[in-house]
Amino acid sequence: MGYSSALLLVFGGLGATLFGLYLLYDMRKKGLLHKIESLPFPEHYKTILSKTPYYHRLSLADQKRVQRSILLFIHTKEFVGVHTDVTEEMKVVIAFYACLLLLHKETESCYESLKTIIVYPHAVVTKQIKAFGGIYTKGEFLIQGQSANDTVVITWHEAKKEAYHLRHSNVIIHEFAHEIDMMDGVVDGVPPIERSKYDGWVNVLYREFNTLNAIALKDRGWGKYKLLGEYAASNEAEFFAVVTERFFESPASLKHHFPELYNMLKGFYNIDTAKLCA
Repeated sequence: MGYSSALLLVFGGLGATLFGLYLLYDMRKKGLLHKIESLPFPEHYKTILSKTPYYHRLSLADQKRVQRSILLFIHTKEFVGVHTDVTEEMKVVIAFYACLLLLHKETESCYESLKTIIVYPHAVVTKQIKAFGGIYTKGEFLIQGQSANDTVVITWHEAKKEAYHLRHSNVIIHEFAHEIDMMDGVVDGVPPIERSKYDGWVNVLYREFNTLNAIALKDRGWGKYKLLGEYAASNEAEFFAVVTERFFESPASLKHHFPELYNMLKGFYNIDTAKLCA
């Protein structure tokens, strides 16, 4: 047998092996999804969800849909507690808000690239380099959540306070907005959207971000931009995450002060949160 034939045989065998492994993975994945589909939704999960400001406002059809998504999320992600035990309440609440963002999005899976949720009991101090307005600051910063690659970090003390009331901010929504932003491979404040809507999205988001950024640098003349806050001026990705928080947590205020931003998010998430929360 010649060298070329042997090489072809080796690569052919390798390709067949990889294809076989893919089929096995696909079969196992479909089996897991089928198993999850058949699981009943626990009644004590419903009790936890009933304490949130959104669950009881959803239609019965949407409640059923989010229930399926929650089960899929909980059974396909690894929850890791650091200096705390991960409870079912933590899993259900985190899964609910994560899945609420994708409730009306056409997606077969719930954050497929996300593997791990790390839960801390309290805010975490980390050493970071932060950029704001071209100025870089190195130091220790208190974080309540973080999203990077295939992992989301949530601090439960803050998350729990925000989960059961509309409090203007919601760390779970914030971090999963980042996850959605990452779905197109670029963290830039522009999530996966239809090509026909891209220019309109960029024009509205970047215009409002640039205005907020200029106000934050001067730290005066905040006006309606106080609703968004200084942190949203950090960069476009943080701006998108913050306005997503406001869209779900303060929808009436966002709609009143920033109707273009509100309508842009309403069109993306396919939810009229102002009407839902009225």
